[in-house]
Amino acid sequence: MRLDVMTMWLSLAAFAGATVLYAYYFLSKRATFSWYASFLTGLGFLCLTASIGLHSSAVEGSRLVGPYSVVLAAWALVLVYFIVEHLIKLKVYGTVLVPAALLALIVAQLMGAGAPVGHLAPGELALLENWRVAVHVVLIVFGNAGFLIGATASAAYLGLEAQLKSHRTSTLFKRLPSLAQTDSIARRAIAFAFPVYTGGLLLGVLYAVETDQAGWWADPRVMMAGVVWVVFASYLYLQYGRGVSGKTAARVALVGAVLVIALAIIARTLPMGFHIFAVAGA
Repeated sequence: MRLDVMTMWLSLAAFAGATVLYAYYFLSKRATFSWYASFLTGLGFLCLTASIGLHSSAVEGSRLVGPYSVVLAAWALVLVYFIVEHLIKLKVYGTVLVPAALLALIVAQLMGAGAPVGHLAPGELALLENWRVAVHVVLIVFGNAGFLIGATASAAYLGLEAQLKSHRTSTLFKRLPSLAQTDSIARRAIAFAFPVYTGGLLLGVLYAVETDQAGWWADPRVMMAGVVWVVFASYLYLQYGRGVSGKTAARVALVGAVLVIALAIIARTLPMGFHIFAVAGA
């Protein structure tokens, strides 16, 4: 078995174990489960990093399209989660985010991420030789990871708010942080992700202009990415400029998350437009 495949399966096993332990921690609040869950998540992250590095070495380049973009998304989600966990000191969101990373890796495997190693196609090489494209993809992936973490916290906020308003707080929601903590996580995650995503979009535009791509602005993925940017820009304006209620802001974040997920699906299934390479390597 190839080393990149072996380390990928090790990361899957570690994330699966962490998923179970995070669930036990969420239900019992026992610190021991939290420690082992974090340990397995870290181990899975290191194995996944090794797998990405080994695969890149084997094909003499980095694949950032098709199933490999999904692998990168899972890697970024775990890394951003660790950063948020370190800043906020709350591990409860690992109950949702680590399983999400695990699911993304399983989907990547089904898409062919573990297929026999081959050299990069000429189209892929042409794209990845330009540093703007590689950094563009990485920034977009990290931005999306931050948006999804913010949306997860926003969903928890809406659930908590509804429970408190109805005066029927369930045992499940008692395990979650307070409304203020949940709102803080959402704001910080999205405030981190927005400039990263903006940088990724700008690099993409620069590459399109530099290579004189006709009609790049009409690409459905470009237009949808612009809508995602507007939605999260609105979220930050409402939070910091208008001081709207957490409920309103949370709803905006969830709309943005739906658009991010829809864009990720479209980018891998719609064979048209400037981003045609996204399906070429799938």
